[in-house]
Amino acid sequence: MSSIKADQVVDARGLACPMPIVRTKKSIEQLQSGQVLEVQATDKGSLADIKSWAKTTGHQYLGSNQEGDVFHHFIRKSDPSEVKEEHKFPHTISNEQLQQKLQDNPQIRVLDVREPAEYAFGRIPGAISIPFGELEQRLGELNPEEELHVVCRTGRRSDMAAQLLTEKGFKQIRNVVPGMSEWNGSQEQN
Repeated sequence: MSSIKADQVVDARGLACPMPIVRTKKSIEQLQSGQVLEVQATDKGSLADIKSWAKTTGHQYLGSNQEGDVFHHFIRKSDPSEVKEEHKFPHTISNEQLQQKLQDNPQIRVLDVREPAEYAFGRIPGAISIPFGELEQRLGELNPEEELHVVCRTGRRSDMAAQLLTEKGFKQIRNVVPGMSEWNGSQEQN
């Protein structure tokens, strides 16, 4: 992959979700159709995040490689006729609403799509951990008929996860917004 020539490079090293996507989105707007953007990131979640973002916006995800702890992601800017408007998952629930539901029924299912380290340092008690990058391969661990509340750090990965789950036939999905970055309810950690 090192033979890929990028027209612009974005340095998102040391940044966590959603910043690699925010920088990618801003930078790709400056490119001409057909040009290639390289995004350098150290966040393991960026692997799934950038690929999913490209898919949902219509830009072409060319691939990624890793050198040491840095991921190099390559995206080709699509022609305006190919680009899709980035859409948000319509069914959301606020942190406060989820806290109330959990108080009323502690059996409510919460799916945490953050990376294992994020999950280990603070999570909603009883939350299931399936990182976004593994979600499609691990769908069999979830019940498509069960109400499921999807959470990440800011609501962006959980938005993409909620869209994926709905595409795969899950019926009762809610994206928790704004997510763990502003969660004031009870937490557990390793």
